[in-house]
Amino acid sequence: MTKLQIGVLTLAAGLFFLLYFTCDTKPPSQHAIEKSRAITIESTDISSLLAAAKSRLAAADLGDILTLESALKEAGDDSLRIEANKALSSRWYELGEAAVAGYYAEEVANLEESAPAWGIAGTTYMLCTQQAKADKDRQFCASRALNAFESAVSLDPEELSYRLNLALVYTDFPPSDNPMKGILMLRELDTQNPDNPSVLFQLGRLAIRTGQWDRAIQRLDRVVELNPDNRNAWCLLEQANRETGNTQRADFCLNRCQENN
Repeated sequence: MTKLQIGVLTLAAGLFFLLYFTCDTKPPSQHAIEKSRAITIESTDISSLLAAAKSRLAAADLGDILTLESALKEAGDDSLRIEANKALSSRWYELGEAAVAGYYAEEVANLEESAPAWGIAGTTYMLCTQQAKADKDRQFCASRALNAFESAVSLDPEELSYRLNLALVYTDFPPSDNPMKGILMLRELDTQNPDNPSVLFQLGRLAIRTGQWDRAIQRLDRVVELNPDNRNAWCLLEQANRETGNTQRADFCLNRCQENN
């Protein structure tokens, strides 16, 4: 888990109390997102994911899950259902099943309708896209992550982390009709938020992925100037400088990378 992802998860968890109590608090954009979500054709479904995940559990862990599922079935109101879904999400996450953890986090978000809750769901699904072994599972989690972050953005457009993570998912899973969408979103965020370490780091990481070493160095140098303790940036700088033949600088960056380990 990167520092950015941890930061997003911490932020969202710290703000989970922001609930929407009125009869219909969803803006038009939120209704559009939910309509899109309802008609999305996914490569797998939660039932098959749940069955597969349960088949991998030890008996004691399966017992924990069945107990928590029973508590959810018996929950008599939304507040109890929220807590039961949170407990299931947390336990599945501990068991290394991010896709299922994301599903229960999404259930929490559907009940709370708060931006932080959608941020948690999106972040959990985002972790699934990195951890899942099967392509169909990654695609499932990517689709759910996009929907979750879009919901978070619609409820809180000013929170940078939601928009940044949305752009990152689009970068890793580009739409076939708009393969540059994620990259363009990152560039727009950079224009709107100059010298933001999180945005610069992701642009530097993307530049390394595409072999643009000089551009990566420029952006990552600015990251460590703004945040000298950013170990991930130092590690990427070591790689980029070594690729360009600057071994002295690469060795220095490697030392910084290791000392912050």
